Formats: sequence, structure tokens, C-alpha cells
Amino acid sequence: MFIDRAKIFVHAGTGGDGHSGFRREKYIPKGGPSGGDGGRGGNIIFLADENINTLIDFRYKRKFVAENGEKGGTSNKYGAAGEDIIIKVPLGTLVKDFESGMILADLKENGQRCIIAKGGRGGRGNAKFANSVNRAPIFAEKGEPGEEHMLQLELKLLADVGLVGYPSVGKSSIISKVSSAKPEIAAYHFTTLTPVLGMVRLDAEKSFVLADIPGLIEGASQGVGLGHDFLRHIERTKVLLHVLDMSGQEGRDPIEDYEKINKELALYSQKLAQRQQIVLANKMDLPESLENLSAFKEHIKDKEVQVFAVSAATGEGLQEAMFAALHMLENFVEEPEDVVVANLEEDPDKFEILTDCEDADFLVVGKAIDRLVAMTNFDNEEAVTRFQVIWRNMGIEDALKAKGVKEGDSVRIRDMVFEYRP
Repeated sequence: MFIDRAKIFVHAGTGGDGHSGFRREKYIPKGGPSGGDGGRGGNIIFLADENINTLIDFRYKRKFVAENGEKGGTSNKYGAAGEDIIIKVPLGTLVKDFESGMILADLKENGQRCIIAKGGRGGRGNAKFANSVNRAPIFAEKGEPGEEHMLQLELKLLADVGLVGYPSVGKSSIISKVSSAKPEIAAYHFTTLTPVLGMVRLDAEKSFVLADIPGLIEGASQGVGLGHDFLRHIERTKVLLHVLDMSGQEGRDPIEDYEKINKELALYSQKLAQRQQIVLANKMDLPESLENLSAFKEHIKDKEVQVFAVSAATGEGLQEAMFAALHMLENFVEEPEDVVVANLEEDPDKFEILTDCEDADFLVVGKAIDRLVAMTNFDNEEAVTRFQVIWRNMGIEDALKAKGVKEGDSVRIRDMVFEYRP
């Protein structure tokens, strides 16, 4: 089964807690702090794998949680890092944030890797906080929570050449003739409901990947039928083979079909409309096709479009058309794709103060302050004092004052609610 879209949840591992401890050795009466750091939480990593061609695995498993880091130990022993989870996906997979639609990764090359959710760093043990003022700190950091995302995975086929056209014009028959692909073929519309890939080998060294895209219909660019699902699979093709039923069977008009399909391509993407095209005038083994082919060539005489008279039934003209497609591929100039991948490395010290929080007067949002709250042990007085110093140094107290905070107001950060006191 071909699956080209999936919704999954990923959660990177939480860092291990730092340890608070002191050396207790014979003949060392006043051993200093010796608590070790916690281990890093496991990352969620996506890996593009050319041996996978569908997202079907995500139909059954939709939640991925990486291993947490281990706690730090005595004698400055570090906790072990959590094991990463590597998720293999087909080439051409877009990884999007489900809520915002923001693209987090575009995996197009075999072996390409991307960390989608970072594991939390391990908390520092109390040995790391010793200084000339406080030589025996009794607090340690908690581990940082790992990142989590609800993701939308979308597969855009990576094919060199795409077959486009109305249903039942012979695309499946053509790909079965020129490649080893074996699509379902029958005399009714929409036999092909999923894209089919085939390798076209013209000689020992020359080949390309051909995709049979399910038949388009009028209104596909607006999502009619399965329009968007089909159209996105030809966005990355370099050459289009536009298949027309030149016999005019079932009342079809080849000229009208040609114009309508090109209109749908243009409405969906101007870049797609400008792709190089070769017209395959199919079903030339039928007598009525000759007259229609003459009329079609007259209609497009002002356009620089190659037309090949072919027959999927007999194989006539197909090899010549495939060589023409190969020639276009060899001379294709790659253009930058309109895929903007989000920059996940935002300023960690940036924060924002909101006043529309349901359960507090003020809400402070920011990566650094969220991490500070998550990693602070509020049951330890020394840790709370350190938190207050950092909070002031970050400028949060001044920002709250500028927003009009008063003594006794509640301030929420992450899952903690504080009562403000100057």
C-alpha cells in the first residue's frame, strides 16, 4: 500500500538530573562537592533512506519517545546519555510542524539526516557550582526536558520524468511498456489511484526514473477529486510527458484535454507550468487518430513542443520519446526549489511577556527562561536564590515592571506560577 502522508508525535529524551553529593573518604575530613552531571536525553533524528518508498510504517506506529539521560553519580560520575531514535523516511519527505505548517526538514538525498527534536541536556551536579564565594553548594540542576512536536509528514516523489494526463489516456500502459513497473491496467477511469514509479533503462549506462501520476481532472488545482494529492508528486519532476488520447474515444477532444491539463498545472504552480513537456499522442494504432493528430499539431504550431505519435498497445514510437526525455534531462538546469526550511536555532535569551494568561496575571514565554524553570529544584533554597539572580540578570523583572506588575500579582513560567514580590 502506498501511503504519502502521516501524522506522528515525537518526544526527545529528558536530560538526567545532576547529583548533589560530597566526597566522603578516609583521611579527607572536609571533602568538597563531588556530584556528577546528568546525561543528555536522546534526540529524534530523521534519516532519508532510498530503500523506502512509502510512509506506510507510520500507519501503525505514530508515537516516538527517545530515551532519557541517566542521573549523575557520586565522585563526579557523569550519567549515561539517552539513546537517539533514528526514524527512516523515503527520499522526498517533508517534515512539517502540524500546528503551524512550518517546514522543519526537506529530506531529498540518500543518507541526509536532521535532528527534529533535541534531547534535553543533563543537569549539572553540585561540583559545577562551587566557587570562591560558595565552596560547598548543596544544590544541583534537574535535567532539561526534551523537545516534542506533533508532525505532519508529506512525501513528494523524487522522479526525473512524470506522466500526466486525463484518466484512461494510457499512462499506465505506457509505463508498463517502457519500464519494469506493473501498474493495474483496466478500461475504466482511475485505475491508478496512487503514483507508480518505474526505471526506464535505455542502455547499459543511461536510465531515469519515470512516475505515472494518477489521472488529473478539471479543478484538480483547487483540490477537486484527489487533485492536490496528485499534483504535489510532480512538483519535483524535471520533464513532463503529457499523454493524450488522440483517438478521441469516449467523446474526448485531445486539444481540449491538452489545454485543460496545462491550465490546472499553471493554477497549481507557475513553476510546474513552465516545466519542459513532451506530448505523447497515444493510441495511434486506431484509424481516427491520424486526423486528430493533424488538427492538434496545427493547434500548437506556434509552441515549441515536441510531439511523438505513439501506441501503448504496440510500443510504436515509445523508445524515441524516451530518448527525447533523456536528452531533456541531460540538458536540464536545476532551479532553486520554493521550499523554505524553518531556522530552529532561535535566540535562546529572547522572551516575551503576555497578559492574556488564564490562570495568572502575567505569562513569561522564552526558551532560556523555560529551561531555567524546568532545571531548577525549587525545594532547595540555594537553587531558588540562584534562580532569582538569573531571572533579574535576564531583564525579566524590569520587563514585568514595564508591563505594570504589582506586588502579589501572579506570574506564570512554563508550569510554575509565582507570586511577585519586589
